[in-house]
Amino acid sequence: MGLRRCLMRSYRVDEIGRSLWEGHDEMLEQALAALAAAGGAAVVQAAGTDAWAGLRQALAGWFGRGDQQRERAELERLDRTAGELDAAAAGAVERLRMRQEGVWQTRVEILLENLEEAEQIHAAESLRALLARHAPRGGVSAGRGGLAVGGNVEIRAEGGSIAAGVINAGAHVGGPAGPDPSEG
Repeated sequence: MGLRRCLMRSYRVDEIGRSLWEGHDEMLEQALAALAAAGGAAVVQAAGTDAWAGLRQALAGWFGRGDQQRERAELERLDRTAGELDAAAAGAVERLRMRQEGVWQTRVEILLENLEEAEQIHAAESLRALLARHAPRGGVSAGRGGLAVGGNVEIRAEGGSIAAGVINAGAHVGGPAGPDPSEG
């Protein structure tokens, strides 16, 4: 089935990157960009989670396209991304996540753009399927030292206690230390 015919189906991108095309040729570019964005987001969301191993292996295979050496290179790139995200300082994590998401989105877009029409359709559908299988599902996630909440959270301190979602440094309960008697 040709690319234009394939595009006559409906188009949308949902939380797992499913892309279905409808309508016009100009929708192809948007559909592929949305699928690439879902791929980039999946890499960043899965890094450091239980979903990482499966997504990492599947995505490296997708990029490798049967070439073992290329697949190994992609595994190394994915590992570097996960390592950078894991090692990032708390204040820099979100900026790094956004950058890495863009990097992987661009890598997916470039691969798809450089394929012939039939290969492009196959690769896009393969990516959609692997994201459906391996990408984290609409839940919440937090990086090292973070707090993930999928609904409401209420944190309270009563009676001189400490309450926090995450404490990334030491904590002390009690009043401030008084002045040293020698200081008057």
